[in-house]
Amino acid sequence: MNNSESHILDNSVWAALIGPQAAIADVHGLARRYPVEVSPFTAIEDHSNPRAWLDLAELVGPDGTAVVAANHLQIPDDWEVVYKGTGVQLLGDHVEGKEDDEVIGLRVDDVPEMLDLVDRTKPGPFLPRTIELGGFVGIRVDGALVAMAGSRVHPSGWREISTVCTDPVHQGKGLAGRLVKTVVARIRADGELPFLHASATNVNAIRLYEALGFRFRATSYFAAAKPPKVTRS
Repeated sequence: MNNSESHILDNSVWAALIGPQAAIADVHGLARRYPVEVSPFTAIEDHSNPRAWLDLAELVGPDGTAVVAANHLQIPDDWEVVYKGTGVQLLGDHVEGKEDDEVIGLRVDDVPEMLDLVDRTKPGPFLPRTIELGGFVGIRVDGALVAMAGSRVHPSGWREISTVCTDPVHQGKGLAGRLVKTVVARIRADGELPFLHASATNVNAIRLYEALGFRFRATSYFAAAKPPKVTRS
């Protein structure tokens, strides 16, 4: 991870939690994580460093689970992998955003509806305090929240677009694309660049993002794993 060819987005969660989002990070030695009600993601700088994995084990606790994501993911053999998956990392450095008069900003009062929409559409993690990461927008139809998107991981110079979802009744109307363009416009207005992740099996989402101008950068990996039942001597 420290070679000259590494990219800040190879380990984007770590880059965020030592960078622009360091103030909210829970820290133990060489391991960091978001507050548990903000995001499930944890991170270490070097996955080949046993000491960092020990620090991560102590950070999540003996009964906890570490959710890790990186482009070069190496989980020690003595950790119990509960879930793992493969995704794609897409860059939007050449995507032009566009503000939309029908897109509204979402706030704390909207969280119950946001959680309900996420529960019905399964776009990925969104927790009661994820809204604190900022940048969430939505579209309402007849007063009901039917589509949303936001930003999550924030390495220096980049912001990850996430939680893009649309109520099944309103899919196929272009709402997701409009929301993504709005988030892109706001990220670029702040002088930063957008990127995102999608499951490698979510071909419809990947097709949408590529149609908007996002381009493949790398394969990404994510996993949930439980630490070994040991403590540091």
